[in-house]
Amino acid sequence: MTVDIKQKLLLAIAAIVAFGGALGGAFVFDDFALLNDPVITSPSGWWESWRLLQTRPLSWVSFWLNYQTSGEHAFAWHALNLLLHIAVVIVLFETLKELIPRRAAFIAAAIFAVHPMLTEAVAYIFARAILIAALFCLLAIRFWTRRQYWLAVLWFFIAMLAKEECVALPIFLLLLDLSRRRKIPWAPLGAAFGIAMLLGLRVLYASSAVPGSNAGAQAGITPAAYLSAEGTVILRYLRLVLIPTGFTIDADVPRWPLAWLGVAALLLISAKYFKDLRPGFWLITAFVFLAPSSSILPAADLSADRRMYLPMIAVCAGLGLMLTKLHWKINGGIVAGLAAISFFYASLWRSPEDLWLEAIHEAPNKVRPRIQLARSIDPPRALQDLEEAEQIAPEDPTIYSEKGRVLLQLGRTSEALAAFGKALALDPNDPKAMNNRGAALLVLGQTAAAKTDFERALKKDPCLFDALINLKHLNASPEIPSRCAFTPKQKAQL
Repeated sequence: MTVDIKQKLLLAIAAIVAFGGALGGAFVFDDFALLNDPVITSPSGWWESWRLLQTRPLSWVSFWLNYQTSGEHAFAWHALNLLLHIAVVIVLFETLKELIPRRAAFIAAAIFAVHPMLTEAVAYIFARAILIAALFCLLAIRFWTRRQYWLAVLWFFIAMLAKEECVALPIFLLLLDLSRRRKIPWAPLGAAFGIAMLLGLRVLYASSAVPGSNAGAQAGITPAAYLSAEGTVILRYLRLVLIPTGFTIDADVPRWPLAWLGVAALLLISAKYFKDLRPGFWLITAFVFLAPSSSILPAADLSADRRMYLPMIAVCAGLGLMLTKLHWKINGGIVAGLAAISFFYASLWRSPEDLWLEAIHEAPNKVRPRIQLARSIDPPRALQDLEEAEQIAPEDPTIYSEKGRVLLQLGRTSEALAAFGKALALDPNDPKAMNNRGAALLVLGQTAAAKTDFERALKKDPCLFDALINLKHLNASPEIPSRCAFTPKQKAQL
């Protein structure tokens, strides 16, 4: 066995040790949206994934394959995420070997293989898109380094079909040639920028046109307000890289606009070490990779650890260069320590309850982790948890909707009706709240009032499945618009 194969085998084993604990995990959070996506669950989803309004079509095809081959068995979904991460680690090693000394490349790949900063990207099924995008971005970098520019442009195009966050890769390629003082191939570079612009605009259009995208105009935050918070977010990411503790699926981020001064200072210092691919180049390009998700393009979540997956490629390359002079035992100890921390955080993903308890511990004043926890524990505990959430945000309608659901489970229907009524009072145009109140009225035997609520909900959202199925149980036959998209299972119920 050659040294090269041994090193790659060690990298793969390290990644499995660090993140293999997530293999026994369940579906969490947005993962359930995949199981209810008509594109993924439909036999024809392999081509429906390429519709204009479907972002990340390549990633959606991978989800479609998972569903068609393993259904709702989470193990296979997690296994594919882990395999993709291992592939990224190996290709990263191969790519960096052509850019920095081999020892530094191996240290960089080893840190990338196990760093807890990457736990969310590997353990969270919904985050798979960034794994696929990173893989093809690395192939683009590798072929660009070999002066096979047009093949590099092709790999970049494929990466953009996986996730739009890699849109800054052409800037990285430009900076790569500037740092190495190589002649810039303007034609393929211009083509790469053109692809970035066209596919980026397509994503912006889709995020504004698709209801509930939680991005762009639907993020619930203005670009200026988002930018004011992202300086703090970037510094938080850097702190987690250097002091790897405090990871959470739902971080609570303060808005300190002056944090951008710290970011600017780091970039100025890095600029002094930009030439010849020294560590400064890699830190600057890490910021370049992070810019699409941490600047003026708003998203519902101010911070998400999975967004650091692609920037960590550059961060780890810089760390590899800085650590290369240390004894191999010291570097081995660093990698082993990081792997142990990652194993702990990856294991949290095996239990939704543990995952959301950790999120509450890290952000005790956020409501969303408490709502998600309530869906993972028994009703009595869930009710107590939601009452605590109510103290934090008494005007949040989602708390009362969830509280009503739990009270129905406990058989406390009158109280559930009051909770659903409070949710509807706080958000009078929410069709789900109307349907929920109708469900409580139905249990109380108030059939006519329940039917009215279901019909009102359908006027707001004619494709609301729960309202349609509730009316069917009342022997009503609501008209289902042809534009409604349902999973095969939902179609059978209707």
